[in-house]
Amino acid sequence: MRVTIHMVTKRDYRLFAAGLREPRRAWWLRVSKREPREIQSVARRVHAFLADGPKLRRDIQKALGLDSTTWNGVGLWVDLVRVPPLGTWDRKRADLYGLAERWVGPLEADPVAGVEHLVRRYLAGFGPASRRDILGWAGLDLPTLSPVLERMKLRRFRDERGGELLDLPRAPFPEADTPAPVRFLPTFDATLLVNCRRTQILPERYRPVIFNTRTPHSVGTFLVDGRVAGTWRTSDGSVDVEPFETLSRAARRELKEETEQLREFVR
Repeated sequence: MRVTIHMVTKRDYRLFAAGLREPRRAWWLRVSKREPREIQSVARRVHAFLADGPKLRRDIQKALGLDSTTWNGVGLWVDLVRVPPLGTWDRKRADLYGLAERWVGPLEADPVAGVEHLVRRYLAGFGPASRRDILGWAGLDLPTLSPVLERMKLRRFRDERGGELLDLPRAPFPEADTPAPVRFLPTFDATLLVNCRRTQILPERYRPVIFNTRTPHSVGTFLVDGRVAGTWRTSDGSVDVEPFETLSRAARRELKEETEQLREFVR
């Protein structure tokens, strides 16, 4: 879906795979300029190689002679899972792979139901959202997504520019004047990663401070009135905060109270 690691339920896996399989295969074939028969043959070899149990990625690639491009695409033709332990203090790399059918069970599912499940999962976390938001997150194309959206019962809104926003029928929807309390976010928080440019949770002038070549995983941030207003870090059981700009007296008071609670948590 996003070429990264996700923890999902068995039902999620079956439906996600069904909804994404064909669109992502078509995308990979276009980008890699490979023939379908070639990657299908590789997938059969990978499946056979893992038939007796999970293997490390480097061992799979070495034994089957797979380059990185082929490896990154083969999971679209043979369903794989990252097998526990995904990472330990002694070995942090999460590169142990097994056949999904062994861990998840039967993988058959309706592709249309799979796309609908993807949409529901996304909107539950990040709605209201535009079609473009959903497309970018799921890695789908508009011809695949649009018919599914039209058949779903969704709430529809208009943003300030007249664009359509979609949400689940019974999703909570706070009033516009609902206060946004001070909150601390960890590194690599999905709130900053997914919809930050549309919602302006992370103002663009602060983006290079949070995400850069030295800190690609981001840094700890705190929100004031729903937007990133500074950074935080722990040191010897204490919590140090660094606002980007001068805060109001009320915001400083609220930040101090939240900092004290976080300090109790990290001790």
